[in-house]
Amino acid sequence: MVQEGQPAPAFTLKDAEGKPWSLEALRADGPVVLFFYPRDESPICTREVCAFRDAHQDFADAGATVVGISSDGEAAHEAFARKQRLNYLLLSDPGGKVRKAYGIPKTLGVVDGRATFVIDRSGIVRMAYAAQLVAEGHTRRALETVRALGPSGRPSEGR
Repeated sequence: MVQEGQPAPAFTLKDAEGKPWSLEALRADGPVVLFFYPRDESPICTREVCAFRDAHQDFADAGATVVGISSDGEAAHEAFARKQRLNYLLLSDPGGKVRKAYGIPKTLGVVDGRATFVIDRSGIVRMAYAAQLVAEGHTRRALETVRALGPSGRPSEGR
């Protein structure tokens, strides 16, 4: 799995409306919290996406953009986002190519893994966290990391 201090793999994926988003464009305004989850509508995934939804203002206040990624299609994301009243992007990763680029292992060899990365404005991973069954821990750790980066979206000297 991609680790802290390494460059984040570049990607371009589509949102629920079919609009393409690149990592480069996403991080232009500040750090990006990128979380990979197994699938829409599963109980743990729903808890995780809702935890990010509920903390959205905290992330926005810290200058971060939150993005969720799974292999579900654009139509599934649109329905899921509407149902859960999500206030951030969900991107579709058909075939799991971006998930593979980030090196996220499958759980028990079959279920897509759950991992969260905080990527600074320079494209460097500042947090990498994987925990399949801990939905809310991803949000807490990501928010702590984003706040530590500060307004510039980059670590301060001496950190």
